[in-house]
Amino acid sequence: MIRSVRMQPFLPPMALCILLACATSASAARPAASDSVSAAERREGFVSLFDGRSLRGWHGYGKSGQPVQGWKAVDGALVRTEAGGDLVSDKQYGDFELRIDWKISPGGNSGIFYRGSESEPQIYRSAIEYQVLDNDHHPDGKNGRDRWASALYGLYPPAKVANRPVGEWNQTRIVVRGDHVEHWLNGEKVLECTLGSPDWKARVAASKFKDWPSFGVARRGVIGLQDHGDSVSYRNIRIREL
Repeated sequence: MIRSVRMQPFLPPMALCILLACATSASAARPAASDSVSAAERREGFVSLFDGRSLRGWHGYGKSGQPVQGWKAVDGALVRTEAGGDLVSDKQYGDFELRIDWKISPGGNSGIFYRGSESEPQIYRSAIEYQVLDNDHHPDGKNGRDRWASALYGLYPPAKVANRPVGEWNQTRIVVRGDHVEHWLNGEKVLECTLGSPDWKARVAASKFKDWPSFGVARRGVIGLQDHGDSVSYRNIRIREL
């Protein structure tokens, strides 16, 4: 019995190139899941906190198990799109190194919280905040360097200005080991401090945090992204426990 053979249509070289280009373009347009952790980082113990496509692993502050409002995955970034409240990680962390990229909108304000407790009405009553800000155009930028981008908000100013122009991506590292804290921005260590030290206590006593006994005392807590009413984007969110 002779079987018929179905011949594949012949594609001219130019048509084949067009098809390949379209396929490559479509692939590049799709944000890859969990691609923010490099091979070297993976060997160091880093894991991704954001898959680039969904809000899996995150929930609204104090709203575990409820649909997230105000935040969306857009083009591989976690974006505050409308009012919805602060966004926090499902998992809690104690000693860790967090690496995260951020891009603030003109005149914008946000922040990265850590060691936050959801037992408080607002996350800022317990969590320490790495400030994210347009220093030049948000009003808080005029209230002192301890409000500027990369500051430990309201307490420790950055030793140098290392943030990039508004609209560009910045790379942040936050290292927390026991009572020791470091803030990094775009490869520069901009501050370090010791929680509970005499200097820390004096600064807290002279700040608004003095009225909140839970502030800065937890040794484990959630990672949070602040909804301060402005558009902000975060991507390449990865963490390793120390």
